[in-house]
Amino acid sequence: MKIVHCVESYHPNVGGMQEVVKQLSERLARLGHQVTVATRYNPDRNFSELNGVKIESFKIVGNPRKVESEEDQRYVDYLLNLDADVITFFAAQQWATNLALPILGRIKAKKVSVPTGYSGLYWPEFKDYFEDMKTQIHGYDMNVYLSHDYRDINFARENKVQHMTVIPNGAAEDEFLPDTEIDVRKELGIPKDDFLLLLVGSYTGWKGHKEAIELFLRSNLKHATLLMIGNNYEYFKRQYVKHPKLFFLMLMSKLFSSKKVIFNYFPRKFTVAAYKQANLFLFPSNVECSPIVLFECAAAKLPFISTDVGNTPEIAQWTKGGLIMPTTKDEGGFSHVNMEEGVNMLNQLYADGKKRQQMAEESFAIWKQKYSWEVIAKEYEQLYLNLIKG
Repeated sequence: MKIVHCVESYHPNVGGMQEVVKQLSERLARLGHQVTVATRYNPDRNFSELNGVKIESFKIVGNPRKVESEEDQRYVDYLLNLDADVITFFAAQQWATNLALPILGRIKAKKVSVPTGYSGLYWPEFKDYFEDMKTQIHGYDMNVYLSHDYRDINFARENKVQHMTVIPNGAAEDEFLPDTEIDVRKELGIPKDDFLLLLVGSYTGWKGHKEAIELFLRSNLKHATLLMIGNNYEYFKRQYVKHPKLFFLMLMSKLFSSKKVIFNYFPRKFTVAAYKQANLFLFPSNVECSPIVLFECAAAKLPFISTDVGNTPEIAQWTKGGLIMPTTKDEGGFSHVNMEEGVNMLNQLYADGKKRQQMAEESFAIWKQKYSWEVIAKEYEQLYLNLIKG
């Protein structure tokens, strides 16, 4: 098959969507298919092919919803003249999907949408966008959702979309099954007996870093470290000192407590080692679709505790590897942990090592059977083959 995956940005850019497309594209290439990723130009990307996947770059600026420049038009022409069997658009509300919406009917290849959540569905600035989407969504030959019950798939049901299926996210065997030589505690000066709490997520302001610090510092954890890994950490460093309560809690912790907070960016191999050596994953995020980090927890035998955000309750049910903290949601669709009850739940799971071990072992076995990228890529392959066969 000739497959094209369209996504806003790609390696060496990092992020959840980039990781999904990279994992799927490279595995489909290994299965013998011709795979191309159409994405935004990156001056640090000094290659046009990576691990068997061709990369077509476009110097598109911003996030246009319609053609505004010559480069926008070049992307549209690329789609219209494409010699491909299947073309998949990953994530709505970004240029690689937006510019294609008005021309879906003119694209020759089978067209697949993976909208990944419709994060702006409730935002006033996207009202017209989703009003148009009620019609445009029918232009896809298949719509792939990551969850059985989330705003994007419910939007499709409300608008009587006929062609849709659910394929979840996953985690990679080749990353999580091999042993690691990295000793995270030794590298970071963390005592061997410290309880290690982990959060992995970009420092966007929406991944729950401030909430994680408060939950951790207010908890009963003793001789413990909260390690937060993500890009753009300098932004977070500047932001958290602006919150008096967090600043006070951090100061009191340094003076009178055995708790320690570390936040930084680390290479991927170090991050995987942190997953495998941590005791618990704390994820009080505000907005998600279907967070890959929770599948990575299952692959690392790491139990998690999370807000009700995206389809995290579904992932907890699928993998048997996590607990969901009491959560409220505001008008914009953002999730917020109930701090008092979240602290209580964290305390209980911290004290119950037997339960954590049971969750870890059960979720790992389920992940290996159902939620590795190796398994997920074959589901996409079969979907594409079925579409071509009509």
